[in-house]
Amino acid sequence: MTVKTEAARGTLTYSRMRGMVAILIAFMKQRRMGLNDFIQKIANNSYACKHPEVQSILKISQPQEPELMNANPSPPPSPSQQINLGPSSNPHAKPSDFHFLKVIGKGSFGKVLLARHKAEEAFYAVKVLQKKAILKKKEEKHIMSERNVLLKNVKHPFLVGLHFSFQTADKLYFVLDYINGGELFYHLQRERCFLEPRARFYAAEIASALGYLHSLNIVYRDLKPENILLDSQGHIVLTDFGLCKENIEHNGTTSTFCGTPEYLAPEVLHKQPYDRTVDWWCLGAVLYEMLYGLPPFYSRNTAEMYDNILNKPLQLKPNITNSARHLLEGLLQKDRTKRLGAKDDFMEIKNHVFFSVINWDDLINKKITPPFNPNVSGPSDLRHFDPEFTEEPVPNSIGKSPDSILLTASVKEAAEAFLGFSYAPPVESFL
Repeated sequence: MTVKTEAARGTLTYSRMRGMVAILIAFMKQRRMGLNDFIQKIANNSYACKHPEVQSILKISQPQEPELMNANPSPPPSPSQQINLGPSSNPHAKPSDFHFLKVIGKGSFGKVLLARHKAEEAFYAVKVLQKKAILKKKEEKHIMSERNVLLKNVKHPFLVGLHFSFQTADKLYFVLDYINGGELFYHLQRERCFLEPRARFYAAEIASALGYLHSLNIVYRDLKPENILLDSQGHIVLTDFGLCKENIEHNGTTSTFCGTPEYLAPEVLHKQPYDRTVDWWCLGAVLYEMLYGLPPFYSRNTAEMYDNILNKPLQLKPNITNSARHLLEGLLQKDRTKRLGAKDDFMEIKNHVFFSVINWDDLINKKITPPFNPNVSGPSDLRHFDPEFTEEPVPNSIGKSPDSILLTASVKEAAEAFLGFSYAPPVESFL
């Protein structure tokens, strides 16, 4: 079978079509990988490793400060290394409080499940993480950072909220807002790209969320369409705060190599200290992807993609407005000191001509009608979740606490490594 296309493009054979589909599937799978796993993958690719840029980048993955990613498995921390975030506020919560209904997401350390609280009859997204997997990769600081940031999100409409958290001897449980409008990535994948007004609406809500995090001295560091959800009305909800860096003041910097390959800013790849402007680079990359269908410097070849990020000039096709072009050029400025947002942070983005039609007070109060309505019928409507997740059976162990008599030594050590994880909101918040 041969599918005819425009003359300038020649003919597209069935085998080529299959090849293109395979490329797309590979791209999607790569996008869902964490950077830890991605580095492991390219480290085992002899061809990729010959490229000097990749060799340089791979060196960064070796630990240079306590929170850097570590590819070498390590034993659980001793009592002297335990992380203590204070006394538990919710010691009575337990897995059996919930009916776990469906798997709606997966990550490196566990799963996200749709769950109904038995007493409240309310629906939540419960993120269940395996302690041993976290400790094996020495990621406990990132998990605790995620919990800390979630506790600060309650006052912003475009950040997912934490209702409470609890733990068993072998697992951590985040009880989060249930958002079922689908990942931005899911919708972008289906529609290829968005018209400019729709992209502007999403970019404005994302920028508002990032500006709020920056006001708390938090740098997000992992903005990508997979971490941006739509709620049931079509508003943005930013999720997954595992790579957030706290205590970064206006002119403060950090140097941890982390993020997602397609969205890494040049200063991160250059192993230079970076600041909150790294989030504005990522906003530019996401806006570019919404308008054009792929990240700005994307290549299937990892070494080439990194080289593009570092050295290739930004190329913009003529099918966008001058204000969109100007904004992308400002956000995707390779020199972070000249990047839009470097001087006045969110205020520079907010006041850009591209957003001149946005009433920011109406935006923050959700008075602007979203350009797309997911049209979900209720909590059980899972049409916008990937069947790869929803068709997976819910593990029986998710809703059970392990028998203390049967705990292994490693599980017992893991049980002691997350002191202070449990959280319940103060009584005033219910009044």
